[in-house]
Amino acid sequence: MKGSVYKRCNCRDSHSGRLLGRGCPQLKRANGSWNPRHGDWHIQCDLPRRADGRRRTLRHPGYLSQDDATTDLLQLNTLLAIPDRSDTVSLIELGDLIEHTVATDGRLPDIDTVRRALQTGTRLIGQPTVGEWLDQWLAGKRNIADSTRSKYAEHIRRHLIPHLGHLRLDRLRRQHITSMIQAIIDRADYVQAIRDSGDKAACLALRGEKVTGATTLHRIRATLRAALNAAIREDLIAANPATHIELPSPRRPRPLVWTPERVRRWEQDATVAGKVMVWTAEQTGQFLDAILDDPLYPLFHLVAYRGLRRGEACGLHDDDLDLAAGQITIRWQLLGEHKTPTLARTKTESSDATIALDDDTIAVLRRHRTEQAKRRLASAEHWPTHGLLFTDPDGQPLQPGWVTAHFDRLITRAGLPPIRLHDLRHGAATLALAAGVDLKVVQAMLRHSTITLTADTYSSVLPQLAKDAANATAATIPRANSSSRS
Repeated sequence: MKGSVYKRCNCRDSHSGRLLGRGCPQLKRANGSWNPRHGDWHIQCDLPRRADGRRRTLRHPGYLSQDDATTDLLQLNTLLAIPDRSDTVSLIELGDLIEHTVATDGRLPDIDTVRRALQTGTRLIGQPTVGEWLDQWLAGKRNIADSTRSKYAEHIRRHLIPHLGHLRLDRLRRQHITSMIQAIIDRADYVQAIRDSGDKAACLALRGEKVTGATTLHRIRATLRAALNAAIREDLIAANPATHIELPSPRRPRPLVWTPERVRRWEQDATVAGKVMVWTAEQTGQFLDAILDDPLYPLFHLVAYRGLRRGEACGLHDDDLDLAAGQITIRWQLLGEHKTPTLARTKTESSDATIALDDDTIAVLRRHRTEQAKRRLASAEHWPTHGLLFTDPDGQPLQPGWVTAHFDRLITRAGLPPIRLHDLRHGAATLALAAGVDLKVVQAMLRHSTITLTADTYSSVLPQLAKDAANATAATIPRANSSSRS
């Protein structure tokens, strides 16, 4: 066995002041046995040389008995025997790990942990924290959309790092994640309770803070799980603690129509009944009439009539439009909230489709194409060659985030109750259903993957539409006594 076990104390010579160390006469009794009431036991052993070649020796004090010290020296020898003698890198890392663990925790590293790390090629020391790994993982992500990167960054910045970032990556456990989730839920409940209370001062203090719902919780976990799977591939951890975490089931918000009663309530105290609100046909018409002279009228008209997503509308190319056949082909989307937009393929294969156009929309797009051709001709060679159908006045790609902000401003000017730009897409589906269009046709227009998704999304408006259809049918039946229908 390499190294030694010895006993010493901190007594000093009364004349010279020199430490007596192992030579203190009080360390032993008169009969030569060790005095248990004086001094403590130490171990000493040479460690692998440092990276710069310098020798180093571990001296570890504080043992109460010789047996305890001997046990640790045996453990130290077992640790030093694990790496192959020719594996210089592992020997240096092991020496660093032993020094670091003894200095910070007052103990030796675990034998099984060291053996497993060396077998899998995991670094013995310098394990990143969860926060460091999340930043490294996101920085290394390639070929992802700006919007996806932005969502990952938001999850990391707002939730994962504040709750988990300080933990060492290899010490992250399932209970840490479940505690984070519960804390997020508790905070969301608190914020919602404050807003429901009507306390203006308390609401003002929470201005801008989002309520994290079940859907976002699932996305936060998905971000963490993806980052930890990458850590497994890098042999930084052996298992993913983010798997099999129970979360509240997400509830897809159903569209609610801006009925006269809901409009009155909104006018009184700005109450919005739901997260997803859609206009009636009359309100949609009022909006489009109010913005006829706006440069983006054709884009908003197209979304309102045919239900395109924002990125799909901004990413339409001139050659995607076939006016003779009365159809458009969805192939691209323009992405980017607050920076230079990027063109990318649509989200899924089901998003790619050819959509029929109504006569009104064909006329609007024909006029738009004519006006754009005039602007292109006037700018000569300065007009960009990207071929996009909708652009800014100089022919540059639209910034999707700006399009949303502009839409919000137009609603305010029109004096209409608020909806999101994406709700204009929901409105297109609602109006189609109200017109009696078959649910399967609406599914194709929206490019939903299943008809179940379409039916589930619009289940809140279907009963009202069904009632309207029933009343319309009843009205066609002549009755001698009209009061029988009251």
